[in-house]
Amino acid sequence: MAFHNALSIHALFIAHLGINIAYLVHPTTMQMASSLSYSSSFAVVVVFLLLFFTSLCTAQSGTDGYLHLRFYNHERVLGSGPNATVVYAVERRGSTSGAGFGNLIVYDNLLRQGVEPDSPIVGRNQGMGVGSSVAENSGLTILQLVFTAGEYNGSSIAVQGPFPVAPLQTLFERAITGGTGRFRNARGYLWTREVRSTNTTLTGRLDAYITFL
Repeated sequence: MAFHNALSIHALFIAHLGINIAYLVHPTTMQMASSLSYSSSFAVVVVFLLLFFTSLCTAQSGTDGYLHLRFYNHERVLGSGPNATVVYAVERRGSTSGAGFGNLIVYDNLLRQGVEPDSPIVGRNQGMGVGSSVAENSGLTILQLVFTAGEYNGSSIAVQGPFPVAPLQTLFERAITGGTGRFRNARGYLWTREVRSTNTTLTGRLDAYITFL
């Protein structure tokens, strides 16, 4: 062991001596190598920081940044006659409502700019809902908000989440999971509040809060 340690110390001494000799013989060369090494390291750090801040700015701004849209869902309710925009796909016997456990409904409602029934049409709310609560007080909805007019014509927003059986003016939230066209890579949430109802119609205010990945 002592012999091995002696060899190691001797080797280290020779290596250190060699470095010092090289520096004495070629001091400019050693300084240039050190300078180049420092410059290369500095350049790598600068490039990394530039890439980091560029990606950070891109993530914060997104494709179109943050977006808030408001429109109104105009529905002709289940059982309102041949013009109903909501129908049963599966009706489980014994259920008391469209949200009855096991029921499946599909719908194709109009999206309008305002709450009035003659307000300009901007698109359609097309989707389905399944009664997923044994208590029959809520359902699971999966839908597409398809724009057929205006700035977002041809684009759509994908939404999913619960739909409670609740009084007018109840606010509830569903997830925005994606989209097409102008809403590609969209994420966010959709607030819904039913604001008006008659024997045959139901009108809800939809507020979409969107960011882009």
